[in-house]
Amino acid sequence: MLTLKGKQIYLRALEADDLAFIHQIENDESIWEISNTITPYSKYLIKQYLDNAHKDVFEVKQLRLMICNTKEDKTLGMIDVFDFDFKNRRAGIGVLVKEIENRQKGYAKEALQLLTNYCFTHLDLHQLYCNISEDNTASISLFKNQGFKEIGLKKDWNFLKGHYKNEYLFQLINNNVH
Repeated sequence: MLTLKGKQIYLRALEADDLAFIHQIENDESIWEISNTITPYSKYLIKQYLDNAHKDVFEVKQLRLMICNTKEDKTLGMIDVFDFDFKNRRAGIGVLVKEIENRQKGYAKEALQLLTNYCFTHLDLHQLYCNISEDNTASISLFKNQGFKEIGLKKDWNFLKGHYKNEYLFQLINNNVH
């Protein structure tokens, strides 16, 4: 049985009633740097995205799952697989816990563990990668603690608020897959 449930959280597919939650996240300028966004998203566009969320990861090359607290059944954030490349058996991964008060509680760690396992066992991927801004120490720590290795520094990679920022590239190789 496929299980995307941990001790504190579970991961679930997108639902139509996630519209308001996703709309808030996608229009929060404080996190646009993470998603490389520079314009707001309308509810109409997000609804179209949700209407197509049932499509297979092999078709749309991405998968977004909601992170939910098992105790209160409350949506806490999202975790994404993006740039899904089955030929080369790799994909990018990103995670976001929305509210600051829900961060540093192990939710993102558990979500990352569950999704990494899913990617390696069910999607048969060989490697995962993530891109993290040099000043996002919490994410750097999270991914390093989950076995991701820093493999590069992209100098002056992102232009934000009048200056360039470096971005680290992290990678996790599944040595059990050839």
